[in-house]
Amino acid sequence: MNASTAARIAIIGAGPGGLTCARILQQHGITATVYDLDASRTARDQGGTLDMHPDSGQKALREAGLLEDFLALARPEGQQMRLVSRDGRVLFDAVPPRADTEDGNPEIDRGQLRDLLLDSLKPDTVRWSHKLTHAEPLTDGVHRLHFADGTTTEHDLVIGADGAWSQVRRLLSGAIPVYTGVTFVETGLDNADARHPTLAALTGDGTMMALDNNQGFVAQRNSHQHIRIYIGMRTDEYWHQKAGLDLTDTAAVCEALLKEFTGWHPDLLGFITDTDTGYINRPLYALPVPHTWQHTAGLTLLGDAAHLMSPFSGMGANLAMLDGADLARALIDNTAIDDAIRAYEDLLPRSIEAAEGAAEGINSAFAPDSATQILAHMTQNH
Repeated sequence: MNASTAARIAIIGAGPGGLTCARILQQHGITATVYDLDASRTARDQGGTLDMHPDSGQKALREAGLLEDFLALARPEGQQMRLVSRDGRVLFDAVPPRADTEDGNPEIDRGQLRDLLLDSLKPDTVRWSHKLTHAEPLTDGVHRLHFADGTTTEHDLVIGADGAWSQVRRLLSGAIPVYTGVTFVETGLDNADARHPTLAALTGDGTMMALDNNQGFVAQRNSHQHIRIYIGMRTDEYWHQKAGLDLTDTAAVCEALLKEFTGWHPDLLGFITDTDTGYINRPLYALPVPHTWQHTAGLTLLGDAAHLMSPFSGMGANLAMLDGADLARALIDNTAIDDAIRAYEDLLPRSIEAAEGAAEGINSAFAPDSATQILAHMTQNH
């Protein structure tokens, strides 16, 4: 029996990485409690679609005993990539040649993936409505967790899986996420094939990107005929405030975005005007690369809390789940928690390449010659 079996382990954040860690620990008789700020599993939309890579996300799901369940939900056809010019011409359209093989990166909705992980856990593993306000160091690596509802609890190991604005990270690192210079305005189309056939056809079965001169559209096919759209701009972090724009005023946001995208093809402008969901402003942030911290007993990080990067690497959720699986494995294999943390943290420099790639990717996608750069990338990698 290792020390982790009787240890009080807290995982802050019920995202893919934290849930993967909890699932694998439970499979080996180790209890972990997951604390999440959401009121319930359905309190918040979980976002768009993810491609799961064989050597990271799928590897973690295999370790968790959930790979077959994942494959039953996944959409191999979602790997289609399409690039469209600002005048509506299709410049590139392909499905990777290995899409239907074990080397493929099939897509799954974030909500479906989270439900798969949640359903695999024992009842009451996740404590909803537990927003961590701060963690108080005690002795011998023990920390007292303080929650917004006034409750406290003490743990021998606190795992920060709490995302971009991690509270746990504050005890380990002074690093804070930095604005990438790019903002997405998210919107969506419901029952797209029937209600928005032109835009559905333009999107295809996977991801459509239309990029030019520091602007663009990214449309992602989700399950149940939903298309999630990201209207991207290289712009000021507080562009809407400087424009005096109320983000809850759908008509005003639509008008402002149409002005930004003057000269784009009318079909592409439909991704702005035909919204069924309204608009959500999403500035994109990233942590410095590399992001490191001094080893501290009783604390560690995984996923975005450890290596937040732009979505243009396609690796954020994959690395978070691999982190969760590797941390769980280290706790299973080592007789002391501190040895397990050290063994796990020795693996984390692997995120550097992905983070650098993400920074390069977003800079290429939102550049004056973005269409040329992305076309070259797609042609080379498909």
